[in-house]
Amino acid sequence: MRWEDYRRSDEVEDRRGSPGGLPGGIQLPIGGRGIGLGGMIIIGIISLLLGVNPLEILGKLGGPGGQVQIPTQQSPRGPSAPAPNAANDQVGEFAKAVLAQSEDTWGEIFKQLGRTYERPRLVLFSRATQSGCGFAQSAMGPFYCPNDRKVYIDLSFFNEMRTKFRVNGDFAYAYVITHEVGHHIQNLIGILPRVQQAQQQMSEREANALQVRVELQADCFAGVWAKRTDQRARILEQGEVKEALEAAAAIGDDRLQRQSQGYVVPDSFTHGTSEQRMRWFMTGFQTGDMNACNTFNARQL
Repeated sequence: MRWEDYRRSDEVEDRRGSPGGLPGGIQLPIGGRGIGLGGMIIIGIISLLLGVNPLEILGKLGGPGGQVQIPTQQSPRGPSAPAPNAANDQVGEFAKAVLAQSEDTWGEIFKQLGRTYERPRLVLFSRATQSGCGFAQSAMGPFYCPNDRKVYIDLSFFNEMRTKFRVNGDFAYAYVITHEVGHHIQNLIGILPRVQQAQQQMSEREANALQVRVELQADCFAGVWAKRTDQRARILEQGEVKEALEAAAAIGDDRLQRQSQGYVVPDSFTHGTSEQRMRWFMTGFQTGDMNACNTFNARQL
């Protein structure tokens, strides 16, 4: 994927190396009877997450107000270490370039619709951070938060794509970012608020089924971005669409469930099967048309 010569987005918050991502520390409530097994488990999780010695936490159980103030972890690079830059942070520069291309492409599409595109912000973090949707961890994978209109990603996810999912290539990684931007598009045009309201009145099975349509539309929007961006900026090289399809297939619900538990439970799907994710990405890529991405009216996903 050709990206090195393109501009970088200014809509990026680089929180990598910040102190633990939890400003002011964590307030851990302690009951008057001391701490039970559940509390010990919580302390264990927090200590592993933040790199805090659990004995230090236990030693503060007598603190005032029935709470323990746990200081957030300092960056392993040290407080005076320089932030990542273009010389030593190629993957960060790549993410900024992809976001910039999404801004230019969706800005053009929205202008054709008679609207002004409101850019999302991209938050790069390590291990954990705070989001407008609550506490975020690397294990959650990349996600979009409609409350603050930000895309969150720990760039180590790309390493996981290579090692765990056997997916590699710049365009595969670009697909991940632009899928999350696709959720931002859904938020701007009013789809996400309506879906969230509808899901509150549904059973878990029905809410999951509706969420699948949300995710497949975001895949389709990623395909639209790819088509329109290549037409405008010639970013694609031979074989790169296959990279995106391999990424979409690798994170299909059916494949992930089969790998993790040996069988699939369709009623628990929230993102769609590998085949569905590939097909809807290609729908967007082949047409370059947002209107072709109406998964909510599709009889067959």
